[in-house]
Amino acid sequence: MNELVHAKRATGRSAKPAVKEPTRTNDPERTKADILEVAAVEFGEKGLAGARIDEIAALTQTSKRMIYYYFGSKEGLYLAVLEESYKRVRDIEAELHLQDLEPEQALRRLVAFTFDHHLSHENYIRLVMSENIHRGQYIKQSKNIQALNVPAIAAIRHLYQRGLKAGVFRPGLDPVDIHASISALSFFNVSNRHTFGVIFKLDTRSPAYIAHRRDNVVEMVVRFMRAD
Repeated sequence: MNELVHAKRATGRSAKPAVKEPTRTNDPERTKADILEVAAVEFGEKGLAGARIDEIAALTQTSKRMIYYYFGSKEGLYLAVLEESYKRVRDIEAELHLQDLEPEQALRRLVAFTFDHHLSHENYIRLVMSENIHRGQYIKQSKNIQALNVPAIAAIRHLYQRGLKAGVFRPGLDPVDIHASISALSFFNVSNRHTFGVIFKLDTRSPAYIAHRRDNVVEMVVRFMRAD
């Protein structure tokens, strides 16, 4: 596991990546992966406008020319970072095996996973916030991101239908709306934790606070969906 991942887990923040060792020029996939990893932090910390290709090139021991060769432009690299970030979330979701659990237990696992993922991937939240500042301008250009989210909604739809059949979930809910509710509760916990903590004098990084919020978020979603 590389230094960047260790730093993120240790601090809960997006850490400045260590300078990469020189990358073999005959391993383009490794080179692109290194560029995407470093660029994700650069774009997450500084946004599209503030990020610098020179900085990404220096930290990956590559060159601006190589980055433009692989990704076309700064905007092309930014879009590739967005696509990779969404892909990683969906890949992990696919490993939850929700279909092997009873509906309510599966729902609890999905909500808890989303909460934990967002909490431990603050840079992902920063990237999504940055793209919302751009009003989804670059995501609209992606041929992959919408397709990546189809399995996520399909999994929720299947879970919800199983719960309806078992009589544990109430009728009349929409899978996309369920997804939005889970995402919103988990997202806010990271995107607003600094301002929320200052305003209400809370230590939003303490294990006790996080565990309490996690339990409440899971319970809120379950009670929202549970049959009367």
